[in-house]
Amino acid sequence: MANALYNPYKQSLPDSSAPDLSSVDVKVVLVDTDDYTFSAAHNDLADVAAGSRVATSGNLASKTITNGAFDADDITFSAVSGDQSEALIVYYDSTVEATSILIAYIDTVSSGLPVTPNGGDITVTWGANIFTF
Repeated sequence: MANALYNPYKQSLPDSSAPDLSSVDVKVVLVDTDDYTFSAAHNDLADVAAGSRVATSGNLASKTITNGAFDADDITFSAVSGDQSEALIVYYDSTVEATSILIAYIDTVSSGLPVTPNGGDITVTWGANIFTF
């Protein structure tokens, strides 16, 4: 699988119903792909089985959108234990799973994936940006 935007999010961009990523809470979930299979049609966090979610980041910091590229500071998941994780899901956090919109599926980053948690911190380093529109 390659990095991809979720279709429902992409479809919300032209009519401006997509959340403004520069002003909303955006988080990242570390996922075990043995328990989660990407589908471009997935819409919200409720579409991602709880058992596939290994860790969740805090809100992304220093978010920018420049020339169609979304970026933020690298992230650190603290004291992670659980299954080996091979991918990340970027999502808008509304605090309710059924309305927390999935934005991007990422399985290729500069460093940090795949990773086998051992109770320590896991740092994910983005490449030039997190994703492009």
